[in-house]
Amino acid sequence: MNPAVTACVIVIGNEILSGRTQDINLNHIATTLGDWGIQVHHARVIPDDEAIIVTTINEVRAAYDYVFTTGGIGPTHDDITAVCIAKAFAVPVIQHPEIAERIRQRPAPEDIMASRLLMARVPEGASLIENPSGGPQGFVMENVYVMAGIPRVMQDMLSTLEGKLRSGFVIRSHTVRAYTGESSIADALAQIQQDQPDADIGSYPFLRDDRYGTHLVIRGADTELLAQIAARVMDAVRAIGEEPEDLGLDADAKA
Repeated sequence: MNPAVTACVIVIGNEILSGRTQDINLNHIATTLGDWGIQVHHARVIPDDEAIIVTTINEVRAAYDYVFTTGGIGPTHDDITAVCIAKAFAVPVIQHPEIAERIRQRPAPEDIMASRLLMARVPEGASLIENPSGGPQGFVMENVYVMAGIPRVMQDMLSTLEGKLRSGFVIRSHTVRAYTGESSIADALAQIQQDQPDADIGSYPFLRDDRYGTHLVIRGADTELLAQIAARVMDAVRAIGEEPEDLGLDADAKA
């Protein structure tokens, strides 16, 4: 089995931390990368603060195979991500000619164009991430991928990376639904987890049709092992007098 390939996601923006804007990028990135065999092991939401961005980028790029950032590459004064990435890599900022050419294709008064061209700033030595939406591109510095914060644009950028990144094994999930409280099977789950360290077992409570229950999710790369663990989990549920439902592999727990 190929070794795990790991990623960290950095969401940059004061508007996220203030609650004014709800982030949906992390979910999309984690799901997409997971399908590609890249596991998101860490994520942070940080402000538009130069010192914090630089320190964070230098910390996580050394710890994970890939780092993906969203936000802070627009045309306003608080869009400082490109400058911060350049400082993290100790290189100057340049105006990338391909991005500038794309921006100039939309005529605008001189002052507005000057603001738009701030989106052409990249660290020297960066390569570009295509933007199928037609707007300015993102960029890559070594293992750091810098993308837009607008979800639709970010998703377009990310889609262009499919097949271009190193990947490992794909993590699958096997879900069992049980109409019982977590505490009633906590000890049994702990024992199963101890016996099966190559998989992760999680319990997630829900309320469905006025009934309280728990989704028991087993995650790992070996689907046969997941099925075996699911059988043990179902036996544990039956042992407390409840009949579980086997939702199977990669099930939507809302089903």
